[in-house]
Amino acid sequence: MPPNILYLNSHDTGRYVQPYGNAIPTPNIQWLADQGVMFRNAFCAAPSCSGSRAALLTGSYCHSNGMMGLAHRGFELYDNDQHIARTLSDAGYHCEMVGEQHVSADPHVLGYDVVHEIDDTTVNSVAPAAIEALGAGIPEPFFMSVGFFETHRSFFAPSSVRDRLYSLPPPFLPDTPEIRQDVAAYKASARSLDHGIGAVLNALHEAGLDRNTLVICTTDHGLAFPTAKASLLDRGIGVMLIMRGAGMPAGVVHDELVSQIDVFPTICEMAGIDEPPWLQGRSLAGLVSGAEPPGTRSEIFSELTYHAAYEPQRAIRTERFKYVRRFDEYPYPVLANCDDSPSKEAYLARGWGKRRVARESLHDLFFNPGEGRNVIDNPDYAPVAADLRGRLERWMQDTADPLLDGPVPAPPGTRINAQDQLSAADPTFTSDGEMVGAAVSTP
Repeated sequence: MPPNILYLNSHDTGRYVQPYGNAIPTPNIQWLADQGVMFRNAFCAAPSCSGSRAALLTGSYCHSNGMMGLAHRGFELYDNDQHIARTLSDAGYHCEMVGEQHVSADPHVLGYDVVHEIDDTTVNSVAPAAIEALGAGIPEPFFMSVGFFETHRSFFAPSSVRDRLYSLPPPFLPDTPEIRQDVAAYKASARSLDHGIGAVLNALHEAGLDRNTLVICTTDHGLAFPTAKASLLDRGIGVMLIMRGAGMPAGVVHDELVSQIDVFPTICEMAGIDEPPWLQGRSLAGLVSGAEPPGTRSEIFSELTYHAAYEPQRAIRTERFKYVRRFDEYPYPVLANCDDSPSKEAYLARGWGKRRVARESLHDLFFNPGEGRNVIDNPDYAPVAADLRGRLERWMQDTADPLLDGPVPAPPGTRINAQDQLSAADPTFTSDGEMVGAAVSTP
């Protein structure tokens, strides 16, 4: 029988969980890594909630699948038939969805046989629904998507005085009292996420389904902190990606560059399904089995067109270098694309909103892993810049990126923020510029 597939996904977690060496207690995610394969250099195709998920679940880049903005603001896939649930259903899989999905305003159009109706998408609602489904004789083979709202903003209060006082922010954030407290709140949310993942994995075991189930655990993009989420820096596009399944090695870590668009072709190969023609990724099965020699994955690409507001960027990352290009002239950070938070307030109080952003940036990730030093104008790096600039443009041409033809307008019916607005909670505008009275936040 083909393997069952359990797809566990979270919001805004990046790689800030225990298996990646961070002081974030997530023992269940660590246990999953100990039993499976962890990809240390996995990246999303877009650092935006809907775009990254759509790319993973269609196996194609956002500008190819249509999800160049947020689903709850009106952006849609060009073709719902390209969602993985349709391909798996055609191959005889039973498909169920529990919790967060963020690819369509109406999840019923995506091809699932069962969409569980629950009160919300937090662990407290999602985990019990998933546990009940797994224990109720779910038809096999199955594809089950289990999506948790955690660790999105609306963090819990810090769960201990120790966390509030002693939590060390990730290296890209300043170590100040307000940011320490914000990070402590993230840790509380990560603990909740871990509990939910552990409960679902335990239910899989109790139902006797774990021996023939491929578990894929990932998140959509980086942390919801300034300069991370909605950024093409590593802290915005770096994601956890852990897989466990029959025949896979245990406790293995891979350093090769991989993208979430590689997940769909991986599932096809492991399930014995022919790859549909629109896939733009490359199966990870050979890498996992050892049949693929190391060092053959030389680059990944990522993009942002819209999040809450228009901020067109494209990036190429190699093992050592990152090149990012912006395609408009707005000179400052697009603040509506950064979730409101105590950390954002701390950044704004210190003038972040008026710090100019570079049109092009090049980062030497070995000597400057934090990507704080732009060497695009350093003549020593001119050959690298020219090479990556050319490779990025060829990728855009090969994938018919509409950004090559100029600004990409928001589709009719979508709602966006203006680039100079402070928050995603500010009033939004329709694609023809009409202000919408009710604010639409970023879930």
